[in-house]
Amino acid sequence: MFQKQLFFVLFISTTLSFGQVGGKSVYQFLDLVTSPRQAALGGKLITIYDTDVNQAMFNPAAINAEMDNHLSLNYGSLFGEVTYGTASYAYTFDRRTQTFHAGVNYVNYGSFAGYDENGLETSSFTGSEIALSVGYAYNLPYTDIYVGGNAKLISSTLESYNSFGGAIDLGAIYVDEYNDINIALAIRNIGTQFTTYAGANEKLPLEIIAGISQELEHVPLRWHLTLENLQQWDVSFSNPARAQGNIDGGSTPEKVSFFNNALRHLIVGAELFPEKAFNIRMGYNFRRGQELSIEEQRNFSGISLGIGLRFNKIKFDYSYSRYTLAANTSLFGLTINLQ
Repeated sequence: MFQKQLFFVLFISTTLSFGQVGGKSVYQFLDLVTSPRQAALGGKLITIYDTDVNQAMFNPAAINAEMDNHLSLNYGSLFGEVTYGTASYAYTFDRRTQTFHAGVNYVNYGSFAGYDENGLETSSFTGSEIALSVGYAYNLPYTDIYVGGNAKLISSTLESYNSFGGAIDLGAIYVDEYNDINIALAIRNIGTQFTTYAGANEKLPLEIIAGISQELEHVPLRWHLTLENLQQWDVSFSNPARAQGNIDGGSTPEKVSFFNNALRHLIVGAELFPEKAFNIRMGYNFRRGQELSIEEQRNFSGISLGIGLRFNKIKFDYSYSRYTLAANTSLFGLTINLQ
């Protein structure tokens, strides 16, 4: 059974993928991880199906009645003055099928000094973005398959420029309780700009993600495997630090192999004691590790770590993600069971 399910995920990765991501769309903040648990496990996790109300932000199919009346607040500082946060809440109207989710995520880019075309200082300015979402999931009758959707309204302000847009997320998850295996697929950020910054309509960061996870039978550990950016096969980026010098003084960019490019779609993670009050988490993002590593210097780019602590109806989560020697991020989260 497990081999068949693994083949399904690998098949999805080869049929849906079709180079470099980033910098091609607006509202890139929508791809930021939504919680310390997500970040600690490498990011973009879509296979968790439990009381974690944050999961609905990346896969709306994860919305379930066990999230009822749970509130989650997360906060982090990204690379200096940039601050980032999310909030999630779920409420169940009917214990069988009527659980709804609401969420918000924002990013504030801090203050910038303004200058005119002559280099003279003008007034300072700021930039910020926010998205509001509502979601719902449904269990297909007589199956272990759950499907869900999020609808999002997006607002962005960068200096004197403003944009407003909308998007939806679609997700599905298969929960095999007998073998403790979850398989999921999510299509995120299907949408458009309603108003543009300066008259040019830009694409949203559409992404297809697939994943599989399993809790081991005799070891208190759940492993996760995520395949990101399946809408685009070539996600390679030639690291300038790996360029080869030529005899004429020029340089030849790094060539990314087929296998190396394939690995850049992969995120792996593991959570120790997933059902207990204390959790230890670790993840590795291959694309981040390859793009941000430095030649002849070990800086552990791509690695992330985290913990979770639960005290009665309150849970605290923390994650540390390694990017470069000069830039790393920590996220803090608090989840409260209001029942």
